[in-house]
Amino acid sequence: MQSLTIPRPDDWHLHLRDGAMLQTTVPATAAVFHRAVVMPNLVPPVTTVEAALTYRAQIMAEVPAGVRFNPLMALYLTADTTSEEIAQAAANQHVIGFKLYPSGATTNSAAGVKSVEALAPVLGAMQEHQVPLLVHGEVTDSDIDIFDRERVFIERHLIPITERFPNLKLVLEHITTADAVEFVKNANSNVAATMTPQHLLMNRNDLLVGGIRPHNYCLPILKRQSHQQALQQAALSGNPKFFLGTDSAPHVQASKETACGCAGCYSAPAAIELYAEFFSQHNALDKLADFASGYGADFYQLPRNTETIELVQQPWTVAETVDTATGPMVPYWAGADLQWKLRG
Repeated sequence: MQSLTIPRPDDWHLHLRDGAMLQTTVPATAAVFHRAVVMPNLVPPVTTVEAALTYRAQIMAEVPAGVRFNPLMALYLTADTTSEEIAQAAANQHVIGFKLYPSGATTNSAAGVKSVEALAPVLGAMQEHQVPLLVHGEVTDSDIDIFDRERVFIERHLIPITERFPNLKLVLEHITTADAVEFVKNANSNVAATMTPQHLLMNRNDLLVGGIRPHNYCLPILKRQSHQQALQQAALSGNPKFFLGTDSAPHVQASKETACGCAGCYSAPAAIELYAEFFSQHNALDKLADFASGYGADFYQLPRNTETIELVQQPWTVAETVDTATGPMVPYWAGADLQWKLRG
């Protein structure tokens, strides 16, 4: 049986939700990842350091005994964010940065930013205090095709931001297009990107061909195959600007399989195995360790993990559903096979 040992990975983009859902989501991630950047799009959103620390305590209460897990909290950037709050965030080891959600871009983003241009004073303060900006990079204008929203956001907002604030650390989250790959590659060393398993393993055919598949629906939406291939090439290139961020986003089955069709893929139960599947498909398992366990820590100027995990080449089938306190949830890749499994 073949095996692969890598440093314990980190998830640089994660949704845990709150309340009873934490009983399911926290143990699933903590079993694999040492650190995770936790998204703040709750209701109400997590906009202050105080609220983030309260949320973090709720998360830590669900970490299984004996497991070392360090949630790093992102704060929700709004038009009311102050330079004082940014200074407090910079001084707190449990806060990783601020998350920019364009209003209406994804789940629980109604409180998001309506004018990126108006953020200039806030971004200046973030640059001064060396607080990273984490970006959901899509415009939400009704006249912009949903498949073009990432590209337009980059052109309208991200290029001007990086030109005006060259020392601002910026992560373009869950990238989906060749445009995003080129933007990140060509930007300065303060710009990086996270990549999800679904955008590496699938394209929009997997969402739409043969009927709509709600459990493959996420935002930003899956794009055409040529964009998927551009992402794959970036991940396989060994460029340290691209690293793991699952964007695992839990929704119970009843919420996903409705007319609203909540956006998000719950990949946490098989997260590292899904990435191993991708790298294995491309005969590049030697690239997994840096992508999953190294480049993200380097970008955030944190020490690489010294603990290790072991993956074994052992076919297994992802569960059809996961039971939660609020109802069954269908995980990403449900009922399908993977070739690598975490030994544990």
